[in-house]
Amino acid sequence: MRRSEFLRAVDAEFGPRGAALVADLVMSAVGNRTAAQAMEDGVPPRDVWLALCAEMDVPDARRHGAGRREPKRA
Repeated sequence: MRRSEFLRAVDAEFGPRGAALVADLVMSAVGNRTAAQAMEDGVPPRDVWLALCAEMDVPDARRHGAGRREPKRA
C-alpha cells in the first residue's frame, strides 16, 4: 500500500472524520503514535492502515484492497 492509497482508504472508510483520526488518534499497535506520526517515522502505510482498522473495528472485509484504484479500462 502506498501513502496515496492509505489516504484514499481513510477517506473512503471514515469520510470527513478521517483526517482527524489520522492526525489525533494514538494507537498502541504503531508504538503509541498517531497514523501521521507513524508514517513519518517510517512505518509502512499498510501497517498503519491495519492498525487504524483494528482500532476503529473496521470489518475484515473492508480492510484488504482498500485505497486501490479501479484498473483503467482499455
